[in-house]
Amino acid sequence: MWLLGLVIMVDQIDVALVRGLTTVLKEDPRLHMTDLKIGILQSSFVVVNGLITVPAGYLADRWIRTRTIGHTIIGWSLITAITGAFANFGWLIGVRSALGFGQAVTEPSCASLLGDYYEPERRGRAFSIQQMLLLGGGGLGVGLGGGLGQLIGWRATFLVCGLPGILLAFVVYRLREPLRGEADRAHVGGDVAVMEDERKPLFDEGLGVFLRDLVKGLRADARTILAIPTMRYALVGVSALLFSITAVGSALPQFYERQLGVKTGTAEVYVGLLIILGGVPGVLAGGWLADRFQNRVRGARMAIPAYCLLVGNSLFLLSYLRLPFVAVFPLELVGLFAVAMAIPALRAGLTDAVPANLRGAGFGFFNLTAVMFGTAAAPVLVFALAGIFDENLRTAFLIVSPPVFVGALMLLRARNHLDEDAAKIFMAIAEAMQAQQAEDEARAAAAEPEA
Repeated sequence: MWLLGLVIMVDQIDVALVRGLTTVLKEDPRLHMTDLKIGILQSSFVVVNGLITVPAGYLADRWIRTRTIGHTIIGWSLITAITGAFANFGWLIGVRSALGFGQAVTEPSCASLLGDYYEPERRGRAFSIQQMLLLGGGGLGVGLGGGLGQLIGWRATFLVCGLPGILLAFVVYRLREPLRGEADRAHVGGDVAVMEDERKPLFDEGLGVFLRDLVKGLRADARTILAIPTMRYALVGVSALLFSITAVGSALPQFYERQLGVKTGTAEVYVGLLIILGGVPGVLAGGWLADRFQNRVRGARMAIPAYCLLVGNSLFLLSYLRLPFVAVFPLELVGLFAVAMAIPALRAGLTDAVPANLRGAGFGFFNLTAVMFGTAAAPVLVFALAGIFDENLRTAFLIVSPPVFVGALMLLRARNHLDEDAAKIFMAIAEAMQAQQAEDEARAAAAEPEA
C-alpha cells in the first residue's frame, strides 16, 4: 500500500514540476514562453498517456505487475532528469510528452495490485494512502518547482527531482506479486492456492501473436467493462469533473500571483501547502468513510464522492469571487479537503464493480476516458480563456467549473447500480468455488480403489 503510493507520488512530483516552474520558464529568454505555451507544456504528456493507458491495462491483467511498474519508474525518472538538457520549447514538448507513459502504465497495475492485496472492506483505506501520497506528490512537485527553480534554475531542478525514482524502482521489484482475485476469494472464504499462476513470458508465442491477441482482448474487455452500469456512469462523471479540477489546478499558482498579489515563488509554496494540508487529510478521511459506510449506505462508494464534490466545488466557486487572499485560502483549503474525500471511495468503488481479471483494463479505460474528455484540453483552455479576458484567471475559473456538478450527478446515477454490480462478482466467485470443489470431490472419488 505504502510503496504503491510512493510510486504514484514520485510520478506526480515529476508531472507537477512544470506548474511550479511556470514563472522561471517564462523568464528564460531562449524559450519564449507564453501562457498558451505553458498550458500546452502541462498538457503534452496526456496525449501519450491516453494512447498507452488501455494497452497498459491489458498488460496489467496478463503480466507481472511489479515488474511492469519497476521498469516504468526507471524510464520516467530518466526522462525527468534529462529534461533540463533541452534548450527550446519544441524539445521540451517532446520530452515531456514522453513522460506520459509513466502513469499510463503504472496506474492500472497499481490499482489492480491494491485490489488483490486488500479485501473489499479495507480497500477504501488502501486507496486513501495511495491517493494521499499522490496529492502529496502534486504539492511537493509544485513547491519544489517554485522553490528550487528560484534557487538553482529550472534545468538543475529537473535533474535533482528525477533521480529518486530510480532507487524506488528496485524496492518495487521486491514486492510480492499476488494472484489475480486473491483478495476477493479470501473475502468469501476461498482458497487462493487453487488459482492458476499467470507468470508466463509476455511474448511466449511471438510479438505478432501478442499484438493480435492484444487487439482482440481489448475489444472483448471493452465490451465487458462497458456492460457494467456502474462503469458507464462513472466514466462520464469522472471525465466531467476531472476537466474542471485539472483546469483549475494547472493555473492556481498564477491565479494567486495575478489576481491576489502573492509573490512569485511564494504562490507556488502556498499551492503546495494547500494540497498537503487540505488534500492529504481529505483522502485519509475519505478512505475511512468509504470503508465505514460500505455496507451501511446504498452505493456508498459512489454517493460519498458525489456529495463531497458538490460541497467542495461550491466552496471553490466562492473563492473565485473578488475576495482577499486571507479569505480565499481558507475557502480553498476546506474545498480541497471535501474534493479529496471523494477520491479513495471512487477508486474503491470502481475496484468493487469490475472483476479481478479485468481491473487493469478497467482502470485503463477509466484513464483513457478521463484524458480524452477531461484532462487533455483543460490546461490549454483555461490559459486561453484567461488570455481572452485580459489575463483574468478568475473569470476563466468560473467558466470551467460547472462540469464538476454534472460529474457529481453522474456519480449519483452510478450509485444506483454499484451494489448490484459488486454482488454479481462475488456470486460468480462463489459459483466458481463450488464448481471447483465439486470437481475436486469427483476426482477424489474416481481415484479411490474399488472395494
